[in-house]
Amino acid sequence: MSECEICGAMKVSTKSVLMGKANVNACMRCVEKLGLNPKQVAPGIKLSQNRTNTSFKPKRRNDIMSKQEKELVDNFASKIASARNSKGWNQAELGKRMAETVNVIKSAESGKPPTDSVIRKFERVLGISLMELSTPSETSRVIKGNSRGMTLGDFFNQNGD
Repeated sequence: MSECEICGAMKVSTKSVLMGKANVNACMRCVEKLGLNPKQVAPGIKLSQNRTNTSFKPKRRNDIMSKQEKELVDNFASKIASARNSKGWNQAELGKRMAETVNVIKSAESGKPPTDSVIRKFERVLGISLMELSTPSETSRVIKGNSRGMTLGDFFNQNGD
């Protein structure tokens, strides 16, 4: 027995119901009067809630970017544009030959990195290489007698000289 949060009746049995966006404890009289009976969940929402509770494994794809063995060259946009121009094609012609839209070609030539599949199409159709083996841009290691790792002090001393 508790108190109804709507009418204030004391020592009555209450039910937790949704009123607006808040859960309240209401007596049965208020539940019936205000029509606060729990609503049924729509079938589509119930399905989506069940799916979020189960573990979902995405499809495995051969994504050359995620393997980080190769990375997109810095000047990919100019390479694409110059290769296209050397063949005498406009952007629409290249898009047609690649089975892609003109917007995909324009965005790649303006510097937006394309998806892996589009990169492979560019390489195949234009006969160019847009991927290179990734190499660390800067590696540094301080080796001393105790074979400890590099500290911030070592880094600042090295770069401060």
